[in-house]
Amino acid sequence: MSARLTRRTALIGVASAAACARQDGANVIRFWAMGNEAARVPEVLGAFEAANPGRRVRVQALPWTAAHERLLTAYAGNALPDVAQVGNTWVSEMTAIGALRPVEPSEQGLLEDNFPGVLETNRIGDRYFALPWYVDTRLLFYRTDLLARAGYEAPPQDWADWKASMHAVKRVAGEGNYAILMPLNEFEQLLTFGLQQDEPLLRDESSRGNFSSPGFVAALEFYKSLFDEGLAPVASATQISNVWNEFSRGFFSYYFSGPWSIGDFQRRLAPEFQDKWATAEMPGPNGLGASAPGGSSLVVFRDARDPEAAWSLVRHLLDPQTQIAFHAVTGNLPARVSAWQAPALANDPYVATFGRQLQRAKPVPKVPEWERIVTEMQVVAERMVRGEYAPAAAAREIDRRADALLEKRRWMLDQGRAV
Repeated sequence: MSARLTRRTALIGVASAAACARQDGANVIRFWAMGNEAARVPEVLGAFEAANPGRRVRVQALPWTAAHERLLTAYAGNALPDVAQVGNTWVSEMTAIGALRPVEPSEQGLLEDNFPGVLETNRIGDRYFALPWYVDTRLLFYRTDLLARAGYEAPPQDWADWKASMHAVKRVAGEGNYAILMPLNEFEQLLTFGLQQDEPLLRDESSRGNFSSPGFVAALEFYKSLFDEGLAPVASATQISNVWNEFSRGFFSYYFSGPWSIGDFQRRLAPEFQDKWATAEMPGPNGLGASAPGGSSLVVFRDARDPEAAWSLVRHLLDPQTQIAFHAVTGNLPARVSAWQAPALANDPYVATFGRQLQRAKPVPKVPEWERIVTEMQVVAERMVRGEYAPAAAAREIDRRADALLEKRRWMLDQGRAV
């Protein structure tokens, strides 16, 4: 029932979008955005419209839960807008169906002043089809007071020392508590450990899984050991009733999350607790390690009515001063590196850590099937933690599932049609 309702809603949305497109004048730039960004982006569009007399930006808000299907249905119905916000993992799929306009030669300057790992998510083949709008990644939030009592001024920088600190902080926290929260229904922690290895996660032109590589097996072993050694509870996110209460009482001292949690920590933790937490970069196997880039990008569609006008809007949204202003109203982290010199970012110790981590961001494989692959990866990882697989066997099972999902890509490569 819910799938039919979602599809029906998407089709109604496409019909509505097509009707609006017919009503829009030539000077209207149609921009689709999602969630909080859609609600707040009008606040930074006044300067653009003032600098471009006669031009107007019409923002259409989409819910994140329906945005992906809405874009694909709009493509099928020839009802796409001129510019849109897209999830970074959608770029390869939108490119594969021919919906996107590559970054024009005249816009190559927009490829500068970016975090390399984030920008790389938008390159398909030898061309860029999207540009980072705002960025995020994941790292560690931790209890400074408990780590200090355990003898650590800050989290260590490699896996071995990090695990030693977890054992120490668990002893300090007391009976019934753990060191780190890693919900079994979240793939991001294991993905981060895998990205920190030298081997790619997919092989053969991203047509087969490479999870049986020594590096990823080592990531699985490390991940599993945190549960086996009692450092992480064997639980899903739904079993943790209130993350903030549990963090406050010492149920766990390390928490893996993104920049959106900064505001949550500041709002939800008691005032007297505000000096007892901090952010830290991700430890890796042999020193500070990578994490996956996140955020959203901006695309111009191939059928944009006025490509130059569409690119002018993108240029405005990516201008460092606009990015700073957008951060002020949304809390989103700027994609432009120079914007991080603004005092609001440079002088915030919680935020500045994300800037350093983003310098080591490492893109995930750019195939349309990736989101389904990591879902299967985590299903197998949970079974491994619960004793069904040893790490090497789990790696082989993830490869088997990934290969099944990538069957069409192999066929397309054989036909010379994959990108």
